[in-house]
Amino acid sequence: MVLTELEFAKSKCMGSMEGLSRTVIHFLVLFCMVCKCLASDLEATQKATLKIDASPKLARKIPDTLLGVFFEEMGHGGAGGLWAELVSNRGFEAGGPNTPSNIDPWLIIGDDSSIFVETDHTSCFSKNIVALRMEVLCNDCPAGGVGIYNPGFWGMNIEDGKTYNLVMYVKSPQKANLTVSLTSSDGLQNLASVVILVASKSNWIKVDKKLVAQGTDRTSRLQITSKKKGVVWFDQVSLMPADTYKGHGFRNELVSMLLDLKPRFLRFPGGCFVQGGWLRNAFRWRESIGPWEERPGHFGDCWNYWTDDGLGYYEFLQLSEDLGAAPIWVFNSGLSYNDEVDTAAIAPFVKDVLDSLEFGRGSANSSWGSVRAAMGHPEPFAINYAAIGNEDCGKKYYNGNYLRFYNAIREAYPDIQLISNCDGSSGPLDHPADLYDFHVYADAKTLFSMKNTFDNTSRTGPKAFVSEYAVWKTDAGRGTLLASLAEAAFLTGLEKNSDIVEMACHAPLFVNDDIEKKWNPDVIVFNTWQHYGTPSYWMQMLFRESSGAIIHPTTISSSGSGNNSLAASAITWKDSDNSSFLRIKIVNFEPVAVQVTISTTGLQASIDVLRSTATVLTSSNVMDENSFSNPNKVALVKSQLFDAGAHMQVTVAPHSFTCFDLALAPSKLVTLAGRYEYLMSEL
Repeated sequence: MVLTELEFAKSKCMGSMEGLSRTVIHFLVLFCMVCKCLASDLEATQKATLKIDASPKLARKIPDTLLGVFFEEMGHGGAGGLWAELVSNRGFEAGGPNTPSNIDPWLIIGDDSSIFVETDHTSCFSKNIVALRMEVLCNDCPAGGVGIYNPGFWGMNIEDGKTYNLVMYVKSPQKANLTVSLTSSDGLQNLASVVILVASKSNWIKVDKKLVAQGTDRTSRLQITSKKKGVVWFDQVSLMPADTYKGHGFRNELVSMLLDLKPRFLRFPGGCFVQGGWLRNAFRWRESIGPWEERPGHFGDCWNYWTDDGLGYYEFLQLSEDLGAAPIWVFNSGLSYNDEVDTAAIAPFVKDVLDSLEFGRGSANSSWGSVRAAMGHPEPFAINYAAIGNEDCGKKYYNGNYLRFYNAIREAYPDIQLISNCDGSSGPLDHPADLYDFHVYADAKTLFSMKNTFDNTSRTGPKAFVSEYAVWKTDAGRGTLLASLAEAAFLTGLEKNSDIVEMACHAPLFVNDDIEKKWNPDVIVFNTWQHYGTPSYWMQMLFRESSGAIIHPTTISSSGSGNNSLAASAITWKDSDNSSFLRIKIVNFEPVAVQVTISTTGLQASIDVLRSTATVLTSSNVMDENSFSNPNKVALVKSQLFDAGAHMQVTVAPHSFTCFDLALAPSKLVTLAGRYEYLMSEL
């Protein structure tokens, strides 16, 4: 039970101070009872003192861009994930340009005596030369017909009453009667269907239909069947839910998870996806723009799967805008894992990147800006950051290539902040840069200890961009509480050093749980219809107010094992109502509870107890993970903070991350009586 403002108001309306007295007494009794319960729940074996200097003199603003997200096409995070396309290998290109080719995951309905399918080069799209030829051999075909079906990415999530947009290209030399259906995985239950009549023409026609589901099946398939003997060609078969985020093609529930993190930037599209195992398989921005039917797609040889590149350069820029996040375009620097372009031959790559920036930032009348405008976005995107390569520092031609890109972009777009792959945290760079990448993947103990990494970094020169950080391997599991605690401690260090650390983001972001080989952990796990956040996701929720907040100096000392197992930070931030809060974050890496005495000096406002809260991330076992069956096993638990003040004593649970939000208020709200008078004046 929590004493509310309404209860105070009711007591006044009764017209008697006796009501107020009873309410105050009730509150004090309840306060004592709760405090006693809290004290008995956790017997602290260690004690610590946290001192916070909240005076304006030592306060410092954290960069507005401090925390964001990093998307890489890996783990089917885009294809079969964030990008809502339901058909896998929609253009039959995944098997390569040579025909006949593998059409996986497409399969046939029927047998060799009734149907024959093969790929050929009859497509109407010059960049996508492969099409599928289907020959129906039977005169007396089975009742349901014969044909082909696509199971999507481990099944299609089809939901009752929802509309799905079907687009495909077909041609036939004779009249053909096709049935396109959404069915159960075995084809026995029909959820939706539409009949398509193909005239006897030699030209390709575009079919655009809507399918409304009459049932729900989480592992559905799309099938195309015919009962009439003849030949039909298919190409670019697409099925998209009609309801995507802002109509931009993204899965609503996954975008919602990102929006809740309040990311200030989006780094894309990789990662290794940018480099490629070989340059021929690296991400090419210009091959990923324009009409989706004309995008050739490519094989991502770092993560070993085909993408149709429906989620392309334009879509990444659109997603950044939808999230209210600054786009950070990571482009290939002419280097992959296995081959490199000599600096003497890098000029075409430099021009390619300049074209990409004109596409994003140029006016609608410019050469590449007009292409963007034709895609539906006449206004330029706000591209203010670009990373020259990914993890390329130390390669033979990186420095030479880097300088060519740097000089060309600086001349054309002097306001763009350019990011080097070389770490400048422990010494000066030998080339100009606005920011430098810092990547760290470590066990939990190591990452926890790295909370002071930037304490001694030079305050002159380029700023740090911690563009990939995470606990991994054994400590990470599939996303453990242990991993999130170490990461939280690391982030408190980045907050404190945010005068030199400009940005930070966790990696990786998404993973489709259906794939066999996964990178663990990831921030968000999903399948065709479910999703959940790992403990690392919930940890980041407690840092989402840090960007643009005010950081205050803190010192922590403790008994027992000293302060090596505690991490803390303090910020002042404002909510959407412009109310101010002092947020105190404490990470306890110990397996025992710790009693912490918090002493805050220099605070310029009083504390409103009734609006102060405590939020805790913990669990009974430090290796606990979330799952589809128990998505909130490790999640945030928020409660009223009754003992809130400039000086207070709290007990933080073993292996926990605790966040205290102390509501700041004018001095007239300090006492209960003052609170009462204030509420009455507002009625």
